[in-house]
Amino acid sequence: MKILPIESIREADAFTIKNEPIESIDLMERAANACLQWLNNHYDVFTELTVFCGMGNNGGDGLAIARMWHNIGSPVQVIVIHHSNNRSKDFEINLQRLSELNIPVFEVYSVKEIPEIKKDNIIIDAILGSGLNKPTEGIIAEVIKHIDKLENEIIAIDIPSGLFCDISNSPEDIIIKANTTLSFQLPKLAFMFPQNYQYVGEWKILPINLSPNYIKEAQTYNNLIDDTIISKIYQPRKKIAHKGSYGHALLICGSLGKMGAAVLSAKSCLRSGVGLLSLHCPKNGQAILQTAVPEAMCETDINENIFTSIHDIEKYDVVGIGSGIGTDIQTEQGFKELLLKSKNPMVIDADAINILGENKEWLHLIPENSILTPHFKEFERITQKAKNDFERNQLQRELSAKHHIYIVLKGAHTAISTPEGNCYFNNTGNPGMATAGSGDVLTGIITGLVSQKYKPFDAAILGVYLHGLAGDLYATAFSEESLIAGDLIENIGNAFKNIASVKKQLLL
Repeated sequence: MKILPIESIREADAFTIKNEPIESIDLMERAANACLQWLNNHYDVFTELTVFCGMGNNGGDGLAIARMWHNIGSPVQVIVIHHSNNRSKDFEINLQRLSELNIPVFEVYSVKEIPEIKKDNIIIDAILGSGLNKPTEGIIAEVIKHIDKLENEIIAIDIPSGLFCDISNSPEDIIIKANTTLSFQLPKLAFMFPQNYQYVGEWKILPINLSPNYIKEAQTYNNLIDDTIISKIYQPRKKIAHKGSYGHALLICGSLGKMGAAVLSAKSCLRSGVGLLSLHCPKNGQAILQTAVPEAMCETDINENIFTSIHDIEKYDVVGIGSGIGTDIQTEQGFKELLLKSKNPMVIDADAINILGENKEWLHLIPENSILTPHFKEFERITQKAKNDFERNQLQRELSAKHHIYIVLKGAHTAISTPEGNCYFNNTGNPGMATAGSGDVLTGIITGLVSQKYKPFDAAILGVYLHGLAGDLYATAFSEESLIAGDLIENIGNAFKNIASVKKQLLL
């Protein structure tokens, strides 16, 4: 699913209006009806809405929602904020429609004029919408501060008032803090970043039938990973396959006290479908791995406790490194020697990334098309501390382009940047996955997929989606709180089954 900049979203509206064709007021009606259906599915008819409206098209959406909620026999309170002398044409039409139905509208010029709002009312934020190009000020800012002090549940229409779509807000900006955001057709880039969660809350995309031809041709650097993308990537197994068909992966993992990370990475690699798996670990970890992961072959380092060197890597289709290896000086040198030897793309995680952070001059040694899987702090160690999530995302894209690598920046919407400067955001996963060992599981999955001849881009996209989906399946069956890394491994099979089923449905 594409994530379009605000200029392209406006063009999509205009293109749809011209080519469907449809009047702009009727497209607004379509959007409001989509919101009505969502509200109907989540609240009973006795729920009262308090709808705050600006005087542009977002306000027009709010007025139309208020009218529709009234028409199904539900109570509604409408408040129009006079923040400008200009009113959009469609706002005026919808205001007139409310008047014809004798629905009272409070038109306020200051915060003091806002009527009392019952504590059980659901507040609808339809004040500014996605066209904002400067921070809120004046009466709008005062109204937002007033709303945010209330304890009512807040639902933002299209985007929380005061939030920019494509650039970062300043910390001092005044923005609605919504519990839920109902956006139209496509997500906004702002929804992808943790810094905006306090404003956006849980976001939902409501289809309003914008022109599929326009969306198909629209250019963008950002995408949300969805079923369509995953179904194109995922390749079911062939009946005549054998273990050699799915590659031979090597995981360099573990150190004294950190063999659990090696076990998790190894098990997830096997569950991802790798044909053969070899593990390289310190001598003291061999018994652990041979017992915990009997399906894998194990070779030992010359050192008892840490990774220091490996000589023969040509026989492997991919090497994954980092899970639990530590950052000893001998491990650093062993990793550097590996980078110098490696010709094929690698999967680099955890302590291997931390080593790169201490030796940034080695970044150019990383084989092209390799996949790095840092969390935020690890990423900062190989780049720099960012002022905000938008700046961090730009640093990520630049690093991918400079070294021709894929970077999987882990988080609530894990971002995968490509050498071409594109970014793909994931929408599977849940807070229960913020647990020790979750990253080791992802490393194993991606390594296994690369071994199976998935292209690095495809392996990163599918691996991240699969990892998150495994977490979602566990959380649905049990809970987020009880989820541990091993539960992700146990649900990889169910996640594959789910993906295969969706692919089959899309092919019908």
